[in-house]
Amino acid sequence: MNKLIVFAIILLTLSCKEHKKEAEVKLVEPSTEHTPFIWEAANLYFLLTDRFNNGDTSNDINFDRTRETGILRGFKGGDIKGITQKVKEGYFSDLGINAIWMTPIVEQIHGGTDEGTGVSYGFHGYWAKDWTKIDPNFGTKDDLHELVKEAHARGIRIVLDAVINHTGPVTEKDHVWPDEWVRTDKQCTYDNYENTVSCTLVANLPDIRTESNDNVDLPPQLVEKWKSEGRYEQELEELDAFFERTGHPRAPRFYIMKWLTDYIKEFGVDGYRADTVKHTEEYVWQEFKTECDYAFSEYKKNNPDKIIDNNDFYLVGEVYNYGISSGQFFDFGDNKVNYFDPASFHSLINFEFKWNSKELDYEPLFKKYTEVLHGDLEDFGTLNYLSSHDDGSPFDANRVKPYETANKLLLSPGTSQVYYGDESARQLVVKGANGDANLRSLMNWDSIAKNGRTKEVLNHWQTLGKFRERHPSIGAGMHQMITQQPYVFYRSFSKDNYKDLVVVGMNLEKGKKTLSVSRVFEDGVLLHDAYSNQDVMVENGKVKITSPYDIVLLEKK
Repeated sequence: MNKLIVFAIILLTLSCKEHKKEAEVKLVEPSTEHTPFIWEAANLYFLLTDRFNNGDTSNDINFDRTRETGILRGFKGGDIKGITQKVKEGYFSDLGINAIWMTPIVEQIHGGTDEGTGVSYGFHGYWAKDWTKIDPNFGTKDDLHELVKEAHARGIRIVLDAVINHTGPVTEKDHVWPDEWVRTDKQCTYDNYENTVSCTLVANLPDIRTESNDNVDLPPQLVEKWKSEGRYEQELEELDAFFERTGHPRAPRFYIMKWLTDYIKEFGVDGYRADTVKHTEEYVWQEFKTECDYAFSEYKKNNPDKIIDNNDFYLVGEVYNYGISSGQFFDFGDNKVNYFDPASFHSLINFEFKWNSKELDYEPLFKKYTEVLHGDLEDFGTLNYLSSHDDGSPFDANRVKPYETANKLLLSPGTSQVYYGDESARQLVVKGANGDANLRSLMNWDSIAKNGRTKEVLNHWQTLGKFRERHPSIGAGMHQMITQQPYVFYRSFSKDNYKDLVVVGMNLEKGKKTLSVSRVFEDGVLLHDAYSNQDVMVENGKVKITSPYDIVLLEKK
């Protein structure tokens, strides 16, 4: 072989080895640019509007909702003003929350139902009577405007809850909608696609005929209501303009889409969590996304001074019992549906996370999620939770593992959903309560104010949450273990000109500890441990830290 060629090969080999060594030592150089908001890495707080905080006691009773209810099945006073109050106090900012999802705030049925557990009112928001109006128990339009303004001023997005599948139950005060609007004669058996979609979820929950393309008139009860409120003509004009612009038939689902997207166009909310997705034809959500995107673009065009970033409208779906192990498909038994589609949902709620968290230790859990999110779900997202308003099998119902709950939820790849009170160990088992009422107790503000252990738990959630907020690599980055014992890993993320890199150690010895970081940071780099709030220098590929904690959160100083 020609000596010149041999020499060239040697140089190329040495160069490749040097580049490989450099990649191992200096994976990405962390950026000093402003941290971008990324939905895939968001730390989202989910609350029941009625149960979080009562900011206005004057609106606690409306529509004569005064009957004695079952335990935790009536309105308790929480409202939009109460949420805004906590936004202003910095409660969410201190938790590292950058998005708030609140249960539906549209006007609920006026009457109550009795399902064998005592009278229930629509405090939860999922029993709509009039999509065009905010329920006075929750507040007013001015209250919602203020919430969005104050939240956005602090970098917090607002996500509302969209129900297209059903109206509220029929009561002595709430008439059934016309037959061309709803079906009431067939209850779901959930044994195939048809018996999950074209039916009522439960008895006395009228199912919107979302499959219909027939032109239908407004329900008489809405016409009568709007006339009594002096806004009938205005509502008609807006509906005429909507249907003229879109060309959609005046079918039931399109009325509701118009009403829901008005909250985007008027208030500038940043996202919707879509309720009961698998109980509605999948094309409905594609149509809904189109209208959401249009409304969001109109809001930005009309309010250029209120735009906080260039993110698209956020739409996350609730496909009950979907888990990320299924990839992009949900299996009805006789039909598999892909709800992940740029034309509909970018992200779905992950009902599997609580089981994964029970079965897997940290490394296998983190490894599984990084592989799925950068594999089958590449370019999509997942919303992980460990407790919620309607999941009767939470990860830690008795709140005996609040630290592990925080570690697994806030440090796992994917978007994190903190359910109100997760951070303060609010009890999920309430004496005398039945079913999902256990999950919907009042926020435990007194315990936060007076209980030392609660404050310690809250401090842990705050520290991890703010670290997650500062570093998109936690939720959206690549995960890689550095050492198994002690357990140390890094996360890396880059987008455009922004780069982020962190190292985390868990289950460490309390007191003196040494972590290997040579694969990530070079000698001489000054790092900050966000958990113990101290700076350390990388020496000989390691950092030495003395703290009373078993966790280390390293970020570049």
